[in-house]
Amino acid sequence: MPKSRVRKKAVYTPPPTRSPKKRTSAAWVGPAMVVLFLVGIGWLVTFYISGGDMPGLRALGNWSLLIGFGFIVGGFALATQWR
Repeated sequence: MPKSRVRKKAVYTPPPTRSPKKRTSAAWVGPAMVVLFLVGIGWLVTFYISGGDMPGLRALGNWSLLIGFGFIVGGFALATQWR
């Protein structure tokens, strides 16, 4: 019986190594995120405890809720940029 031909295998070449890119955020992102969270929570707690009867909060009325949640949303927006 005739012998079958042997195929030559290609020599394995590993993929080129890439230098790992360390993506880091700016130094101010983390502290600013925490400050926005705390200011938003503080604003809402102050509004609820005072019942909206503080001089500054009385003028804003229920817009204080939007302002407090706006600070918190700003904190979450910065949290997406933090690495």
